[in-house]
Amino acid sequence: MLRIPTPRISIELPFDSATANPLYVQSPRSNREPATATATNATTVSKPPSSYPSSAEALIIKQRLNRPISPHLSIYQPQITWYLSGLNRISGSILSGSFYIFGFSYLIAPLFGWHLESPALAAAFGSLPLAAKLAIKFGFALPFTFHAFNGIRHLVWDVGMQFSNKQIQRTGWAVVGLS
Repeated sequence: MLRIPTPRISIELPFDSATANPLYVQSPRSNREPATATATNATTVSKPPSSYPSSAEALIIKQRLNRPISPHLSIYQPQITWYLSGLNRISGSILSGSFYIFGFSYLIAPLFGWHLESPALAAAFGSLPLAAKLAIKFGFALPFTFHAFNGIRHLVWDVGMQFSNKQIQRTGWAVVGLS
């Protein structure tokens, strides 16, 4: 046995060098196999049990599968704070993801013969039609301005201001309007 001391519990692990089977961690409260817990409330490790769950366990598992995953989405009225929180995370992910993808591409460009130098990018962007230029600029400017204004809103909250429900809704719509 290999004994691993931890601050509050000790875990006993059987060490069997002859077999390479994965071990199964089993709680002392499990009713599948009797566990031998020591006075320090140890968790025993054994091979996977060969028995199937009892009918009571199967019923509980079946009931858990029918539970809604996120009941708050279906029982509460949506508010602007929900939407702005999600959009703030999405816009931050889009901005940081595009930054990292371009940065990595810029670093490996010489290896693959890509031309990502500033003059090449400026020439490629200049050759696009006006509608494409506006769409690309809008596609980068909207998430950036939204994320920046919402970040300012969160900084105001960090100093303890604008915390009433009315003020939160007003600043939320202000962020939407300014973006």
